[in-house]
Amino acid sequence: MSVLLLSLSGPLQSWGDSSRFTVRNTGREPSKSGVLGLVASALGRSREASLEDLCSLEFGVRVDQLGEMIRDFQTEHLARGGDSLPLSNRYYLADAKFLVALGGDSALIAEIERALLHPKWPLFLGRRSCPPDAPLLYHAKRGPYDDIRVALKTEPWIASEWYRNRLGARWNDDYPDLEIACDARDGEKGEIHADVPMSFGAIRRYGQRSVVREWINNPSAPEDDSQGLDAQLSAALQGHDPMEFI
Repeated sequence: MSVLLLSLSGPLQSWGDSSRFTVRNTGREPSKSGVLGLVASALGRSREASLEDLCSLEFGVRVDQLGEMIRDFQTEHLARGGDSLPLSNRYYLADAKFLVALGGDSALIAEIERALLHPKWPLFLGRRSCPPDAPLLYHAKRGPYDDIRVALKTEPWIASEWYRNRLGARWNDDYPDLEIACDARDGEKGEIHADVPMSFGAIRRYGQRSVVREWINNPSAPEDDSQGLDAQLSAALQGHDPMEFI
């Protein structure tokens, strides 16, 4: 298996998971259907094209920067006649950052990587109103990897500097634990998500997948040096008589 890493960040993102009619929700992290739709767009595939090879990719995401949920209340009128359309509420994540991992056949991963460098069509973070603010391809600093979970647990924290500062000055607050959500593997039990795209055509169809969640230590946090300090203190006190002042 080869692993491709994406960095998804932008002023707004929206990853619809249960949107219906006049309420357009967003998940707290990118959906598999949303990311595979982005990949399909980069590859230049039509909405009627088969997605079987893309759906076979193992998918995982790490939440590096929590986005703030915001609501956009929209009113619409027809261009001709001025009749009002139903009011709608659309939800977005503002200022979020995610590290996404895709794992699969090396030839397919290489094809996707080339497409993301030179996409056929414009790429968006869930909706057309949500362009990315940085290149999508993330170049691994500690890779390459052949396991998406190892990659997500190893690669440095990609949160913005302002976000790190906002967490506070205390050492522990600078490096919070991070949540990862990955496709469940054989024998694992997880929560069910209906976001496996079967068709992006006129009638959209989605399959289900099982998702496992896990909190991990921040890969950018300094290693715990408490044992080293204990050893230094022990060496300093060795042979020292605490009553020598008498």
